[in-house]
Amino acid sequence: MPLAPPPPFGTPMLPADSFAGKTVLITGGGTGVGLAMALELSRAGAAIGILSRNEEHRRRGVEAIEASGGKAAHAFGELREPATITAAFDEIEQQLGPVSILINNAAANFPVLASNTSANAMHAVVSIVLEGSFSCARELHARVSSRGADGVILNILATQAFTGGPGMAHASAAKAGLENLTKSLAVEWAPEGIRVVGLAPGLFHHDDMREDLKALRKTGADVDARRQPAMRSGQIHELAYAATWLCSPYASFITGHTLIVDGANHLRRNFVMPEFVPIAEQLSEVLRDKPEKPTD
Repeated sequence: MPLAPPPPFGTPMLPADSFAGKTVLITGGGTGVGLAMALELSRAGAAIGILSRNEEHRRRGVEAIEASGGKAAHAFGELREPATITAAFDEIEQQLGPVSILINNAAANFPVLASNTSANAMHAVVSIVLEGSFSCARELHARVSSRGADGVILNILATQAFTGGPGMAHASAAKAGLENLTKSLAVEWAPEGIRVVGLAPGLFHHDDMREDLKALRKTGADVDARRQPAMRSGQIHELAYAATWLCSPYASFITGHTLIVDGANHLRRNFVMPEFVPIAEQLSEVLRDKPEKPTD
């Protein structure tokens, strides 16, 4: 028997006024997991700002939030260029009001063997995932502290940050750095009323998942479910529920902590382990003729 499913998509997690008067900025908030979090926070009363370098993604996110009855705006931001982050915060605040909650969700990852990872690829991923998240966090801190207000920063990690990630060493290392940054900033900024927390998802199938990542799962979602202790995969609105709670006043004494939402999958160990297939063999078909390409 699998773990019980969550309430249906669209079921509010918190009272509709839990984030009344709050503006949340989400990097990469126009698609996938980012959009799921944006929608749930909007249902709880937040105005949502979406930062991305992809205009189509930004507009798609705003349209989805407005269609559900929420308020949203979007702005261009290139996480490798701090000046664009400052400009994006300015634009969102002009349209929605002061930002007090930041979700560092945008990521860069693609399957590649470490031996084939170029210096430029490593630099791009670290710049987006770690340095870009820090630039956004520093911007939020500066604005919130100047107003004498409180704030929340939620960093979206990955369970590979704790276990390692063969085939994605670049992204796993960057996420591990972000997990450490979460702890460091939590201690420094708690006296200023700013909480810094993390959220580490497990396997969450969704329509916006990239084709190269889907290709690694040749056997389908039903087999993926049987590979996990929970006997099912996660639903992205479950992750949105977790993010909404962590950013809410109901978690006001939680900082420096990373919540893992993966049905215990990262803890799985067998008495008799399955036969090991070298990572190069696992990725051989997926990587054939595929160039390195960091994502937003």
